[in-house]
Amino acid sequence: MGSPHINTLINFRFHPLFSAERGGHGQGSNCTGHGGADLDLPVPIGTLVYEKTDDPEQPHRLLADLAEDGARVLVARGGRGGLGNARFATSTNRAPRKVQPGEPGEVKDLRLELKLLADVGLVGFPNAGKSTLIAHISAARPKISDYPFTTLTPNLGVVRLSDDRSFVVADVPGLVEGAHRGRGLGHQFLRHLERTKMLVHLVDVSGGSGRDPVKDLDTVRRELELFQPTLAAKPQIVAANKIDALDPANDDAVTALERRAADVGLPFLRISGASGQGLHELLETMWDGVAASRQPAAQGA
Repeated sequence: MGSPHINTLINFRFHPLFSAERGGHGQGSNCTGHGGADLDLPVPIGTLVYEKTDDPEQPHRLLADLAEDGARVLVARGGRGGLGNARFATSTNRAPRKVQPGEPGEVKDLRLELKLLADVGLVGFPNAGKSTLIAHISAARPKISDYPFTTLTPNLGVVRLSDDRSFVVADVPGLVEGAHRGRGLGHQFLRHLERTKMLVHLVDVSGGSGRDPVKDLDTVRRELELFQPTLAAKPQIVAANKIDALDPANDDAVTALERRAADVGLPFLRISGASGQGLHELLETMWDGVAASRQPAAQGA
């Protein structure tokens, strides 16, 4: 059952076996036994439920996508209760010597996978400033430090704008070249971006990383394509981050990054997640993309 009060699947790692309540035995005076209660397992909204199969080509079959609050799926049925001899009595056979034993309930081997529900996903190299940005524009408080792979788990933040507008931003651990081969933290967290409406490439242009901003952008876009082409096809924005710490000698690299963004048809913005420079324009651009993605759903309703 999808629940907004559960954020992770960590409890299922340490407590992987669940059993519903056992039914009671039949009682005297033709009384039936007590039926076992259903077992509801709350999971985070956005959880995918897979059932293990014997098919080597499809080892897991998707049972449900619990993408809404209160969404439910029946994964295992309880066993049928037994029947005592009173159920087989007839007018001519008042005390039959016949019973029907109960049957055990179903046992299922499930795999749970969580895909966070966010409107905008932040992608980029480690230390590109994603956590600093999400902390500045929302109430999220991720760990922020000046070393690679500070972010080890995805973070969600709710951005609130004027006129009661809001959307959710996801910050995932940084990518590096070769992530599809398992380098760095690999692609293991990119599934959390599959439900997003758009992506924001955060590129460090300060010069402090010693990397080429254009190469960083191309590398991340290539890793997205290698992970899932539909993810790479989402609307995207390029944000040149840390312009407050820009080394004047690196200004040509920023111009080259802007030119590269234009070549691939992506909007380009100069921002600073630390000082707040350019964030208003970035948030409004994000909102335009989110609102455009919500429009078809509103018309269909």
